[in-house]
Amino acid sequence: MNNIFEQIIGDFQERALAQPTRRDVPIPMLPGKVDTLIGMRRTGKSWRIYQAMNELLGAGSAKESVLYINFDDERLYPLTTRDLQRIPETFFRLYPENKRRRCHFFFDEIQNVTGWERFVRRLLDTENAQITLTGSSARLLSREIATTLRGRSLATEIFPFSFREALRHRGDDDTIVKRPGSARRALLANRLRSYLETGGFPEVQGVDAAYRLRILQEYVDVVILRDVVERHGIGNLAPLRYLIRHLLGSPACAFSINRFHNDLQSQGIACGKNSLHDYLAHLEDAYLVQSIHVDSRSVRQRQVNPRKVYPIDTGLALAFRHGPGMDRGRLLETLVFLDLRRRGMDISYFRSERGYEVDFLARRGLGKAVAIQVAETIADPNTRQRELRALEAAMAERRLSSGILVTLDEEGQIDAASGRVEVVPAWRWLLRAD
Repeated sequence: MNNIFEQIIGDFQERALAQPTRRDVPIPMLPGKVDTLIGMRRTGKSWRIYQAMNELLGAGSAKESVLYINFDDERLYPLTTRDLQRIPETFFRLYPENKRRRCHFFFDEIQNVTGWERFVRRLLDTENAQITLTGSSARLLSREIATTLRGRSLATEIFPFSFREALRHRGDDDTIVKRPGSARRALLANRLRSYLETGGFPEVQGVDAAYRLRILQEYVDVVILRDVVERHGIGNLAPLRYLIRHLLGSPACAFSINRFHNDLQSQGIACGKNSLHDYLAHLEDAYLVQSIHVDSRSVRQRQVNPRKVYPIDTGLALAFRHGPGMDRGRLLETLVFLDLRRRGMDISYFRSERGYEVDFLARRGLGKAVAIQVAETIADPNTRQRELRALEAAMAERRLSSGILVTLDEEGQIDAASGRVEVVPAWRWLLRAD
């Protein structure tokens, strides 16, 4: 195994670092803390590591002070907990000067190795090194990290490309002025429609639609097998696959375990409600979907009302659509949800006492909530009335002086009974500054 570690470390030192599209999400890299990058497979966690390494070299760090190990490398199978200690031993034997300077250790997909947590904790305690980990499971954020590192880690979520990053990836200008000209507005509107269908997974940018759908479907198959079935020992695959198809093919829709359980029973598929709760938790853990609850201080109200579930990428929704078309309003709502998640907002949906619903109430920490409604268009008077009525109810019940209505193209301001509603085209809203 020592020879393999020497080869892997030597290969990394010899080859030029890749220059990936710059991602906007920062990595804290605070002394005494382990950074963990988590997110669904293929979202670009490894490329974000390469960006970090390029930034270190640009700031003057020697490449020999950087250790990068990808634990998906087939040469490392099978790798035991005892083998892990040979990694820093080999690194310092090859580059003894690193014992006298600060080093940076990057461990990619480290959750593949049983017992990795204690190894990382020992490195943190004994070596002068900044440690960054990646993994395809939120377990890096919760149980495994919490029990071993005890508050000594910081998690950074990596999502597929944002709209700004997708523009940057294709070489477009990713900035926006307050009043862009007609040509710039038309370009951004066109790019937004393309992003709505393509999604943000880096590998499928610019790929023909037929191949793109196949690639995305294979992503999901890998998540099912490696991050759900193998990880959690699931043997009853039929209800799990049915659940995934339902959730991905119905983005931004209310979801009830009870109703879905009844649907399975009507089709002769056996599965208990508790298992369905577990399956949904596993899918969220693997970052395939994310869910939000109704906005309420009552725990019971949050539990009895259906959740709204969103795929981690609009491209996945199109890859698993149930028919030939897809509701662009639902896709647009998913984009808005993902943007709020990227920005670290706490998100819920609002339902008024009379049953009017607003897609999102978003707040940062203890800050004031922002009411956000999403509609493909409000050109139809009935649609306009329905969306504004719900926003006005949320503004009145939550004592908000303003609301936001995100559309594909429309823009303006509407004076409502409870305050002002700002109508914003999605391309502008997604490119706004924090």
